Formats: sequence, structure tokens, C-alpha cells
Amino acid sequence: MRIPKRRRTEGKTDYLKRMKLLKGETPRLIFRKTNRYIIAQYVISREAKDEIKIGITSKKLLDYGWPEEFSGSLKSIPASYLTGLIMGKEIIKNKMKIPIVDLGMIRAISKNKTFAFIKGLTDAGIKIKCSEENFPENERIEGKNLKKDFSKIFKEIKLKIESGKQEVSHSNRKSIQKEK
Repeated sequence: MRIPKRRRTEGKTDYLKRMKLLKGETPRLIFRKTNRYIIAQYVISREAKDEIKIGITSKKLLDYGWPEEFSGSLKSIPASYLTGLIMGKEIIKNKMKIPIVDLGMIRAISKNKTFAFIKGLTDAGIKIKCSEENFPENERIEGKNLKKDFSKIFKEIKLKIESGKQEVSHSNRKSIQKEK
């Protein structure tokens, strides 16, 4: 009897898929979603050792003016899109090779957070083969479907990302508030 590997039984790693990606020697853009954030990493693998070149979480959106009242939605479709946009800008700025998107064990269902992230990458200028019909509608990406209309704030944040301007960082904002 063959006992499966622990990470496979936990639903964390597809070893066959990972081996194919490692043999390809192409950089990977890893997309993961947690209960609170979206995580994106640009990874280069050498001899089965992963080296993270760029790592971004959706928590970075707080530096671009994401409101505190929406901090619970840093895993939403608008947050996924904006995280992809930031990652795409970083890849272009650092002149890195175009990666393969690695979704891991996440099911690729059209019009969800995964495809919002990929749309953010393509809007940043990264060329990824993906059908336009898989992307969520612009109303969902801009956050018009949320409890409070998020579209105005979304557009402001998107302009800041595209222009490369950040506000006071989230940690600095907290220390400034404590001083008052």
C-alpha cells in the first residue's frame, strides 16, 4: 500500500504539477488567497529551491489609500485586481522575464478573484494568454457590487498605482495617529 504525501492529503500541493513547473525553468507568478489577504509572489526555481524575487500581499493596498473601513475586504475581487496591477508594475519596473501563473490547488473558475488578479497583470502590461470572457465584469472589479459603492475609491487607488505614488505607509499612519 502506498501512503500519499502529507501536503497532498491536506490539499496543499499537487506534486505532478509542481514537477512540470520546475522542469520548465520558467519563473512562476504564484497566486494564493487566504482568509484575509491575496498573496502574489514572483519565484525563480533553481535545483528545486524556490527564491522569491518579489512578494506582495493585498495589505500593501493600505499604502495606496485603501480605507480602513474596507480592511476586511482585502481578499475581494477589487483587491485581487489591484494586487495584480501592483505586481505587474513591479515586474515591468524590475525588467523581469514574463512568468507562468501558478494557481496551485486553487480551482480556475471564470469571473472570480483569480481572473481578476490576472486581469490586473494584463492591464499592467504583462502578456498572459487568457480569454477575455474569463475576466469578471468591470462593475465587479470596481466594487460596485459591494455593500457600499467602492468605485470612486477604486479609481483613486488605481490612478495612484499607475502613477507610482504611495501615501503614508500603513505602519507610519498608525504611529502618527498614536502621537495625536
